[in-house]
Amino acid sequence: MSSVTQITDNEFETEVLQANQPVLVYFWADWCGPCRLVSPIITWAAETYSDRLKVVKMEVDPNPATVKQYQVEGVPALRLFQGTQVLESSEGAIGKQKLISILDTHLEGLGARG
Repeated sequence: MSSVTQITDNEFETEVLQANQPVLVYFWADWCGPCRLVSPIITWAAETYSDRLKVVKMEVDPNPATVKQYQVEGVPALRLFQGTQVLESSEGAIGKQKLISILDTHLEGLGARG
């Protein structure tokens, strides 16, 4: 069972860009109501897709460099990375089915499904 790792600007390159598997980055904020709705879905994804996906979360306020670089304009926001490439970008609250659709589409496309 995998959990969601909290990262900072300083850890982004190592944890995301240099990872050897796709990484789902969940951008959130303490003051964000919709983030509280999305958080359990992100945890579910980390557990369900742990064999082929790494899931990290980044609080936007203390990490302005990454937020600016990846043009996060609203939270909650998701970015799916494969190395330095952003495969999918989403802003605003999404439901479980939408997340499943995004992940299955990209993970199958990478031949990562076992």
